[in-house]
Amino acid sequence: MKRSIVLAIVGTLSLGVVVAQDTAKVIEVEQLADNLFVLRGEGGGGNTAVFVTTDGVVVVDTKNPGWGQPILEQIGALTTNPVTTLINTHSHGDHVSGNVAFATTVEFVAHETTKANMQAMRPYTGRTEPPVNVFAATNGHGLPTRTFTDRMSIGSGADQVDLYYFGRAHTGGDAWVVFPALRTLHAGDAFLGKRVPFLDAENGGSGVAIPDTLQRAHDTIRNVDTIITGHGPQATWAELNEWAAFNRDFLAMVRAGRSAGKTVEEIADGWIQPAKYTGYAAPAKDGVTRNIQVIVDELEG
Repeated sequence: MKRSIVLAIVGTLSLGVVVAQDTAKVIEVEQLADNLFVLRGEGGGGNTAVFVTTDGVVVVDTKNPGWGQPILEQIGALTTNPVTTLINTHSHGDHVSGNVAFATTVEFVAHETTKANMQAMRPYTGRTEPPVNVFAATNGHGLPTRTFTDRMSIGSGADQVDLYYFGRAHTGGDAWVVFPALRTLHAGDAFLGKRVPFLDAENGGSGVAIPDTLQRAHDTIRNVDTIITGHGPQATWAELNEWAAFNRDFLAMVRAGRSAGKTVEEIADGWIQPAKYTGYAAPAKDGVTRNIQVIVDELEG
C-alpha cells in the first residue's frame, strides 16, 4: 500500500538575505506491516523506516539535509506516538542529515565507527568536497548518543529491534537493523539495491571485506523474509545471498585482472556484468572503475 504527501519547504540562507525556496519535498509511504512503513522521496536520499511501537516510534535513517521536518510531519500523519529512537545505518549525509530536526528527547543510535565518521564528515571516496555537515550548526545535536560494537537490542517482545555489525562493507560502520516480530531487516547501503555497490574507502568501506561481511549477515541473522534496501525496492533473503556472491565474483575478477598484469582501467574496460545476476541495474563506468581502484589499493597497499 502506497500513500504520498507533498510538503512545501521554505528555507533561508544565512547570507544577509532571505531566499524563498520552492522546493517541494514529496514523501511516498509504503506500508509493509500494520506498524512498519518505508518513506521514500525523490532527491531525498536513502530509504527511511518508521517502526511504530507500543509507546513510541523507532526511525531508521533520515535522508538529505532539509528532509527531517517532512519526515516528522509524515510520521505525525501515521501515528500520535512520539519518536523515541533514531538509528543510523551509516554516516553518509543522505542517511543522517535529517537527524537535526528531531527532538533532544530522542535517543540517537549508531555503530561506534559510524559515530566517529559522522563527527568527522570526511569526503566520500571519489569526491573532493566533504558532505554538508549539518551537525556543525547544531552543536552536535543529532549525532549518536548511544553506540554499539557487535550487537545490541532495543525494546522487547513485539517492539524489539536488533542491531548487528558484521564488518566493513559500504563503510566501516554499517549497521543491520532487524525488526524480529515482522521478519524484516533494514540493511542501509550495505545492500543499497541490485547494482554495483559504492565502496567508500575514506569512511572505512572495503571491496575486499564486503563479500564476507554480507555472507556473515546472511548466515547469522535468522527469520527474516524482507529486506529494506538503502535506495532500492525491498529485497528477499535469497537476494542478500546473491548480493554477497555478486560482490565475491567482482573481487575475484579484480584479483584475476591484477594477476594478469592489467591496469585498473583495463580491468574496468573488460568487465561485463554477469548475465546470471538478473534484474541488476546497468553499471556506471565511473563507479566500476572507482570500486576496482578501491580493491586494488587494498590488495596492494
